[in-house]
Amino acid sequence: MDRDGPQDGPLAGFTIGVTAARRAEELGALLERRGGSVVHAPALRTARLADDTELLSATEELIARPPDVVVATTAIGLRGWLEAADGWGHGEELLGCLRRVELIARGPKVKGAIRAAGLTEQWSPASESLAEVLERLLGQGVEGRRIGLQLHGEPLPEFVEALRDGGADVVVVPVYRWLPPDDLAPVDRLIEAVVARSVDAVTFTSAPAVSSLLSRAEERGQLAELLAALRHDVLAACVGPVTALPLRTRGIDTVQPERFRLGPLVQVVCAELPRRARTLPVAGHRVEIRGRAVLVDGEPRPVPPAGLALLHALARRPGWVASRAELLRALPGAGRDEHAVETAVARLRAALGVPELIHTVVKRGYRLALDPTAGSAHGEG
Repeated sequence: MDRDGPQDGPLAGFTIGVTAARRAEELGALLERRGGSVVHAPALRTARLADDTELLSATEELIARPPDVVVATTAIGLRGWLEAADGWGHGEELLGCLRRVELIARGPKVKGAIRAAGLTEQWSPASESLAEVLERLLGQGVEGRRIGLQLHGEPLPEFVEALRDGGADVVVVPVYRWLPPDDLAPVDRLIEAVVARSVDAVTFTSAPAVSSLLSRAEERGQLAELLAALRHDVLAACVGPVTALPLRTRGIDTVQPERFRLGPLVQVVCAELPRRARTLPVAGHRVEIRGRAVLVDGEPRPVPPAGLALLHALARRPGWVASRAELLRALPGAGRDEHAVETAVARLRAALGVPELIHTVVKRGYRLALDPTAGSAHGEG
């Protein structure tokens, strides 16, 4: 579902894709409050815990042979695990098991969930990093120790293998396994939008969401186009380095906050997208082209899609003449009638409110009236 934000704010005029399944409404609302338009396309869904035989098996295995250590990685995962165990009739047994082990909480939210369940954590890393957890465990020595690892959607093969290489018996507790979405249409539309550059950024909150989007693009035969768009034109914003890994291994630069939370992720998007906006001095005015919107001297102008297509075409070589044939190719669904260009230019001038921003060059085409002080790229080509 596409949703428009207010007409001001740092994200005004920009369109952002949201691939999250969990907390997507919260992330979308944060982006909209800052002026962005949101395209929601959940790339994943979670397995119902009550039906998850793998989680049930891991739970029964830990109850039967209690571990020495349990690492809790997420609050929602721990709560979901305890609720599922309760539904299976194993709730008290699991709580009893967790009371007898060294319980490690990855961060403050997990710590809160542990205490709300009447349990007590023995240690939590200041950095909220699993790397610090791994360093502590390996430093203590894991030879012959049994370690339970509560996951939340993402496998952690390097973490698990490091423990096993150290001699630990690791039991993985796969809470909330990710599955492809039931409805692929929103994901397909987002892929099309990224390829067409009609979104300015895509946000990712988990590595499986990245992998799911890339896999679907590959199924559609659009993986190369999607990667090209993310590499050069569409911002990939990830909540943290683990989430970014599937993109970075494909040579795609990402932005991410220092703190791996939704609020800081939105702040990074708010800082980065305006920097990517095209700002030009035209006919004594400041014209800013940002995504799907145009600001003239700081004021947003409601430019229709055809006008935006023309403006982007003219701005590729500001000050140089763009022929009618060239502009016709930029117009969506215009056919071969060059009069469609004249009509679209007239509507664009009216929408911008300053007709002199676009000059007609007789028998040749149109150009942006770039100010002479803007540099040597102006002229009539």
